[in-house]
Amino acid sequence: MNEESKPCNMLSSPMGKWTLKSLKAQHNILANSNEQIAILEHGVDHRDLFSLVPFQQKLDGIGLYPLAPTGIEIFQVNMGKMCNQVCKHCHVDAGPDRDEIMSLETMQLCLDILKNTPVKTVDLTGGAPELNPHFRWFVEEIKKLDKHVIVRCNLTIILANKRFTDLPEFFRSNNVEVVSSLPFYTADRTNRQRGEGVFEDSIKALQMLNAVGYGKEDTGLVLNLVYNPAGAFLPPPQKMLEKEFKSELMKNFGILFNQLFTITNMPINRYLDYLLKSGNYEKYMEKLTAAFNPAAAKGVMCRNTISVGWDGFLFDCDFNQMLDMKVSCKNNVHLKQFNMALLNKREIVVNQHCYGCTAGSGSSCGGTVTD
Repeated sequence: MNEESKPCNMLSSPMGKWTLKSLKAQHNILANSNEQIAILEHGVDHRDLFSLVPFQQKLDGIGLYPLAPTGIEIFQVNMGKMCNQVCKHCHVDAGPDRDEIMSLETMQLCLDILKNTPVKTVDLTGGAPELNPHFRWFVEEIKKLDKHVIVRCNLTIILANKRFTDLPEFFRSNNVEVVSSLPFYTADRTNRQRGEGVFEDSIKALQMLNAVGYGKEDTGLVLNLVYNPAGAFLPPPQKMLEKEFKSELMKNFGILFNQLFTITNMPINRYLDYLLKSGNYEKYMEKLTAAFNPAAAKGVMCRNTISVGWDGFLFDCDFNQMLDMKVSCKNNVHLKQFNMALLNKREIVVNQHCYGCTAGSGSSCGGTVTD
């Protein structure tokens, strides 16, 4: 790998202002996905002193178990766990100390599959997907296949290094839909969750995206924001919060965007660590269970999405990927074995964390799943 193709490790703002390490770098027991699953299934002490109704039983009660796909429409690709931020609630446990990154060979496997399937939407995520040295090439190759590309950009990456300041223009030239997390429209709540200086850099990045046409009427350049709660509670109604965000961001910073997606925090990785350390785990899980919504269960994103890990393994969703719960298809768990017909007939793997996607109005990478 030559110097130009290496991942960028020399990142500036906000890295120098944030000392939190990934669970993996801390050698935290939760870095082991089996430990997380044991907690989800049997409680903190693994002795079933705290137990919830199994999610499978909930689905069975409404005639949805085993959960089946409705057909793969979205090809979501995790391009690596490296990130310039270390957010307190990150379900990926991403950060600058993570070196897992998708290879060019694995990207080519993705392209070969996309070329021969009717899937129209490719959703690129991470970590910060832009830190993958082949990110721009990958986007351009996907666009050649006439696919719609979504990039989940954390905003601060645009200002992290001079290599990234032209990202808004790159996104525009490839008509990429940009989806960006912004925990709140004020600095204190955003920086508490994402690190000192993140809000200020996020605002600058949003203004740069607006400057090239993103979020503005009649440009066709879509800019959506993502909100997830800072504490152990469910998000408020999406439409109501969207109006609030639009009003405050326009009034204070002149920022425009298309939609706000509210996403429920999943009890995995660093958010699970937060719940356990703050003593909120049991209450939060009980809250998710009590808010179970059959209508949301019918619309969960795993039914029309396939999630691709940085190493090419296949998962029902991004959250299952972080728990290393691969798809249930025998001999069809990697891109090298990809069989669309079999995957569309698979039984979706579920566990207790799935309550997060079915609570209240539901939660997906595109926000709520019910009105």
